[in-house]
Amino acid sequence: MIYEIFMPALSSTMTEGKITSWVKSPGDKVEKGETVVIVESDKADMDVETFYEGYLGVILTPAGESAPVGSAIAYVAETKEEIAEAKKKAAKKSDEAAPKESEEPLAKLVSAPTTASVASIPDVVVSSPRKSAPAAPSGRQIVSPRAKRIAKDNGIDLAKVSGTGPNGRVTAADVEAFLSPAFTPAPAPVAQASSAPAKAVAPAIAKAATPVALGTAQSLTTLQKAVINNMNQSLSVPTFRVGYTITTDALDVLYKQVKSKGVTMTALLAKAVAVTLQKHPLVNASLSDRGIEYKSNINVAVAVAMDDGGLITPVLQNADQTDLYTLSRNWKGLVDRARAKQLQPEEYNSGTFTISNLGMFGVDRFDAILPPGTGAILAIGGSRPQVVATKDGAIKVASQMQVNLTADHRVIYGAHAAQFLQDLAKLIETNPQSLTL
Repeated sequence: MIYEIFMPALSSTMTEGKITSWVKSPGDKVEKGETVVIVESDKADMDVETFYEGYLGVILTPAGESAPVGSAIAYVAETKEEIAEAKKKAAKKSDEAAPKESEEPLAKLVSAPTTASVASIPDVVVSSPRKSAPAAPSGRQIVSPRAKRIAKDNGIDLAKVSGTGPNGRVTAADVEAFLSPAFTPAPAPVAQASSAPAKAVAPAIAKAATPVALGTAQSLTTLQKAVINNMNQSLSVPTFRVGYTITTDALDVLYKQVKSKGVTMTALLAKAVAVTLQKHPLVNASLSDRGIEYKSNINVAVAVAMDDGGLITPVLQNADQTDLYTLSRNWKGLVDRARAKQLQPEEYNSGTFTISNLGMFGVDRFDAILPPGTGAILAIGGSRPQVVATKDGAIKVASQMQVNLTADHRVIYGAHAAQFLQDLAKLIETNPQSLTL
């Protein structure tokens, strides 16, 4: 019997996936539950395991190429004798002028690890990279795309680099470690904190992008395609924007007190936003077919620019109920996994409210685009000293930052947005110490 391995759906917005590498080669024996291929989704690299025992007969989609979700990417033969039959089937498929869609893609489609009842999936299953995964066959090396780029840029022979990733995969961290101490790439300032709130809220690009030849076109990555798809969806939502000026002097004092304990400014502001959202459930809500969905959790997503293009929004789940120190540790772990493209789907698609920041680039203010499935996103500009007038007519210098809220006008009205920003400013300006409780 010949079984098909289908391109998995790793997220609700994913329409196609890219093959990062095949762990198995045609003719190799595959065991039930064994990883056969690593697929790059719009946000992460995931292992794909087969539920069938047999032999990998034919690879239809080679490493480096993409395939639509639900399409066959390989055939598994139950016996060695059937490998030839699998090859004939692949040849027949390639000769078809207009390949027909599978009649039962959903039945055999892989699902993300959060999908209930994994045992019911008949063909393959997706899992996050596992340290206990079997090693890749000898003589073949699995290398992540980012690791390849770093190695190429620095003239490194990948054969000399030992992989610590799943199935012995060489990751970017492995190449960077190999380069040390002769060369140490600048770490992404994703979780770096600074004395100014805006300089620590939003993670930025890890390093300057590799120069491209002018006059040429560069193909989109899977992540960039996902971002484009999300932005196109956002165009159908009627949004409006409300700005507010927040004085950060008190928050700066608190940050200096807790910085040595591992607290980041990202965690401080995410916590402040989450606590404020407790008083404004409508700002944490979104529109659905059932009406206005009031979320049971406050999950703050923070936009992070990836060094290989696109962006991702790691989510601090239950940020209002998590203490500040745990929140900072959670953020560090999310950033590390985001850079390694090992985030679980629920770690980047479960946000109910989003924070975005360009203040670290010296931007005073900007407007953020509303992510699909949410009701609002807060854009945070840089915090800097300003000459301000007090109520009694005196002049003083205070650190201030500009924030702009982009909201879905079908759910949130101007007064709701203004009241939320007013309460956020009041918390940051007068009682930031409460964030440590």
